[in-house]
Amino acid sequence: MKEADRPKIKEILGLKDFGKDFLLKGWVRTKRGNKNIAFVALNDGSTINNIQVVIDVPAFDGEMVEKITTGACIAVSGTLVESMGKGQSVEIQAKDVEVYGAADPEVYPLQKKGHSMEFLREIAHLRPRTNTFGAVLRIRHHLAYGIHKYFNDNGFFYMHTPIITGSDAEGAGEMFRVSVLDPVNPPRTNDGEVDYTKDFFGKETNLTVSGQLEGELGAMALSKIYTFGPTFRAENSNTPRHLAEFWMVEPEMAFHEIDDNMDLAEDFLKYLIRYVMETCNEDLEFLQKMYDEELLGRLNFILDNDFERIVYTEAVEILENAGQKWEFPVSWGVDLQSEHERYLVEKHFNKPVIITDYPRDIKAFYMKQNDDGKTVRGMDVLFPRIGEIIGGSQREENYEKLESRIDEMGIPKKDLWWYLETRQFGTAPHAGFGLGFERLVLFLTGMSNIRDVIPFPRTPKNADF
Repeated sequence: MKEADRPKIKEILGLKDFGKDFLLKGWVRTKRGNKNIAFVALNDGSTINNIQVVIDVPAFDGEMVEKITTGACIAVSGTLVESMGKGQSVEIQAKDVEVYGAADPEVYPLQKKGHSMEFLREIAHLRPRTNTFGAVLRIRHHLAYGIHKYFNDNGFFYMHTPIITGSDAEGAGEMFRVSVLDPVNPPRTNDGEVDYTKDFFGKETNLTVSGQLEGELGAMALSKIYTFGPTFRAENSNTPRHLAEFWMVEPEMAFHEIDDNMDLAEDFLKYLIRYVMETCNEDLEFLQKMYDEELLGRLNFILDNDFERIVYTEAVEILENAGQKWEFPVSWGVDLQSEHERYLVEKHFNKPVIITDYPRDIKAFYMKQNDDGKTVRGMDVLFPRIGEIIGGSQREENYEKLESRIDEMGIPKKDLWWYLETRQFGTAPHAGFGLGFERLVLFLTGMSNIRDVIPFPRTPKNADF
């Protein structure tokens, strides 16, 4: 049998072909029994559920059977039979067993159950073997597939934007530098500054914080595009909501204005939640049972409610009159914090919320300016427990207004000449948004720390593997 044709455990568990032989390969989750019979729970990652393998111990080499311990990798040939035990409908009666790789129970870190999330982060190379991270990684996969499917089915084109960039899309300056210059003794200009003209790209370059600006260029030719790739932020933050390396989904649409942007964001999020609930039901049920008893209810809450749409000024008025003491005081002109966003969603409206028309002074240079001279057509989508899940805007298509805003914010125009030119040659109304992929995985899984929804988290002082 070709390896590609070998059925996975997920498929075998749904069969009723009793008496038929199958070849299974996977990792041992548990082993129990006595000198006559052994019951092995085997998992190959295709499902949260294990299949029970029954081994007639006297019929096998005793030394080999002893090597079948938690964590060992084995291949089993055997017959599918109806199970008499609780918790499974079928099991495999082993005919032949091969141990690919043993796992010494004296040193295997996952020999026992009940490890803390903090401990598992220290062994990120092994934590995918746990039930929890197997479930999270399967959900992550299906969510990524659902994103591509949604955009493809809705006429978007997938665009790869650069990871190495010479511009700062957010204007925040918290970027990782990319350089081949000698870090100890770099070449310098007459003024004593590092001479980046001698660097690989001939200028200062960084890892991108967003593919948006380049994505807009694609939308100005293909009408609707999306980017989906890694982004980086050198923010020294150790909160459960921040990573230094994370993935962003960023659609950009020509001819869309702010209302179109809100419509797309709501439809997109509901589609993805529905898709994951349909494809990962067993994993979601496991995570609800183990970590978050309100998980499925919260997902249905999103699906069952239209998103409330309010302007920033109304949001501030609601918060000022809420009769609550805020850790971060609220007034017009300040950026809303997670505590404010969650209050609006979870207590005041009891539904997801989209806020628009933010003060221009707290938003990025590229957002379309409103006629009042004070606000811009920015947009944030707020979810329960998470707060902001999507941030976006209608983009400023007017050349003079965009140039003036860039000058006002002190952003070097020499780095954005190409961006400005799109407003000179066939400019058009357009809009887009960014979805933090890990934040949505966090919401979908009920996990409490964003480091637990990405295989290898990159955070301050942590890039070991």
